[in-house]
Amino acid sequence: MTDAAPQLPRVSIASLGGTITMAGTTDSAGLVPTLDATDILASAPAAREVADLRASTLSRKPGASLRFEDVLGALAWAQAQVADGADGIVLLQGTDTLEEVSYLLDLLWDRPQPLVVTGAMRAPSQLGADGPANLLAAIVVAASPEARDRGALVVINDVVHAAARVRKVDSIAMQAFHSGPFGPLGRIAENRAVLANHRSRPAPLPAPTAPEPNIDLVEMTLGDSGRLLRSAVDRGSDGLVIAGFGAGHVPVEALDAVATAVSSIPVVLASRTGAGPVLERTYAFAGSELDLLQRGLISAGWLDPRQARLLLWVAVANGMPRSEIAALFEQHARLP
Repeated sequence: MTDAAPQLPRVSIASLGGTITMAGTTDSAGLVPTLDATDILASAPAAREVADLRASTLSRKPGASLRFEDVLGALAWAQAQVADGADGIVLLQGTDTLEEVSYLLDLLWDRPQPLVVTGAMRAPSQLGADGPANLLAAIVVAASPEARDRGALVVINDVVHAAARVRKVDSIAMQAFHSGPFGPLGRIAENRAVLANHRSRPAPLPAPTAPEPNIDLVEMTLGDSGRLLRSAVDRGSDGLVIAGFGAGHVPVEALDAVATAVSSIPVVLASRTGAGPVLERTYAFAGSELDLLQRGLISAGWLDPRQARLLLWVAVANGMPRSEIAALFEQHARLP
């Protein structure tokens, strides 16, 4: 008698669309998302040696067209797959919004099973297409016990990123995703996830069920008078993130608009640089971080403006008052 082969972990895969699903040629009609999850899975046959795979197609959208409802739908699908016995989840999507979708999922993912997001920088029809390798690597991580209890992860170009750290920093490069000053969690080597870094993760938040709030993001620019800030408030914004200069600064000419916003809605201050924190007590000029925090703005800390917008979106959608929102940001902003 021979020993039975070990049972493979079960990984459920869903496609939302994006470059990894696109067909066509860049010199004719251009690329559009047309392939489904089964098509993409067929491009990585070695993945079936790693896990027992189930594939679903949730949408065929470019990353730029994904909406909050698509992300919440994918979250519900992933939770249902885990409830049905899946050991890990892989979501395929466009890289345009991959950092935002993965961070939102990380805020809400309340299961120990790995939830892995991946995509591709080159379509299947292009030379050097990276989709099959990224899919295989994502499945390896989703099937790995070492990836449990880490929230949402991004796996791309054989690197494992925490969703709370990853940024898309190049529009076309294969190595378009980086994890900033604190680095990725690990890498893939010989179809094995090697996770040698760690990140402390706050407790997951409830998935919103109320209508979507309108959370605006306004970036400060040279000579800014606050016109866009006033416009956001006048249009009925439910919350506002200001992407300030440097360590969290705005022009003095915009302070009246800032005061108007703070008087009616929660306003979060982030740095437009995308790396490094909003300071708390270094600068004291009018429009500095110290001045703005004293005026009632909430610090985004180490969160970049897009992350701050998503965290504020979840908080407002869950009906949190300003005091709870400030406490929530205090918790998340200090855990890069």
